[in-house]
Amino acid sequence: MPIVNEKIALFIDGANLYATARSLGFDIDYKRLLREYQSRGYLLRAFYYTAVIEDQEYSSIRPLIDWLDYNGYTVVTKATKEFVDQTGRRKIKGNMDIELAVDAMELAGSIDHMVLFSGDGDFRSLVEAVQRRGVRVTVVSTVTTQPPMIADELRRQADEFVDIIQLQSKVGRDPAERPAREPREHRGEPRQHTPQFLQRGAPQRAGADIDDEFNDD
Repeated sequence: MPIVNEKIALFIDGANLYATARSLGFDIDYKRLLREYQSRGYLLRAFYYTAVIEDQEYSSIRPLIDWLDYNGYTVVTKATKEFVDQTGRRKIKGNMDIELAVDAMELAGSIDHMVLFSGDGDFRSLVEAVQRRGVRVTVVSTVTTQPPMIADELRRQADEFVDIIQLQSKVGRDPAERPAREPREHRGEPRQHTPQFLQRGAPQRAGADIDDEFNDD
């Protein structure tokens, strides 16, 4: 139940949320997501974190980033790193954990409730640190997939766990808005949750697949 005048901040791990929603077969409507949490209290800030490939002529995630930037989100990006693994396979990695953690700790003294959209177990220590500062923490991910998208240690640490499938009717995009034919996606670059009007006529990008782990080792 919403708490009147509660100060809320959203911290969205973009690649993780995209992978979670995709595994459940729906797309996030970021306008609806913002409105949902605005209705639950005073939404102080909504952060969205994602890595980008800067040397590409076109990045399919750019329209989404631009839209979020102009529509109430604080978008935090950094360039991905490219390397060749031991098998000679080209990989691209981008980790936003530090940026998210720094922002969360800086804002902890100004909020009552942190909502973390991620299942990454690396955030358990961050959640614990924010809780010590008197902030209630909700983690949004899912346990309905096999294996679950959320790490058990993160779920245990949170004050409240919300399975995103429970929010689908409130923050999911209408399937009727999905383009009739969607191009192949590069993991971590979510074209299908880009607003539909931004998708029309958008060129396809070429390049290496982003590594499945999407983390820096």
